[in-house]
Amino acid sequence: QVQLVQSGGALVQAGGSLRLSCAASGRTFSPYFMGWFRQAPAKEKEREFVAAIRWSGGTPYYTDSVKGRFTISRDNANNTVYLQMNSLKPEDTAVYYCAANDIGFSRSGDYPRPSKYNYWGQGTQVTVSS
Repeated sequence: QVQLVQSGGALVQAGGSLRLSCAASGRTFSPYFMGWFRQAPAKEKEREFVAAIRWSGGTPYYTDSVKGRFTISRDNANNTVYLQMNSLKPEDTAVYYCAANDIGFSRSGDYPRPSKYNYWGQGTQVTVSS
């Protein structure tokens, strides 16, 4: 069984930066895709796509609202994925989740869909004050 353990959430002022980490442990970890999602307080039933990256490399994907501010990266040797968040805004306030897919996608456009990921981290709170 794979476990994803997150760290890095905090309270930060608008314009500040944070880096979230997501380390995988357990059996041999060989995901197809890793992603970051977030769930805002007012949207308890909706987990929003933030960023995703293919574990083997290639162009990462971002939701429009974070392009140019957030960067997803991976450290394959340490089975860790990161989300560097710069120029944070109050609307970035949410619980952030990392996720892994190790079974592949049926369609290439599936990477932003939470239901396509089969492992999830525990979530970490990011609060951006104005």
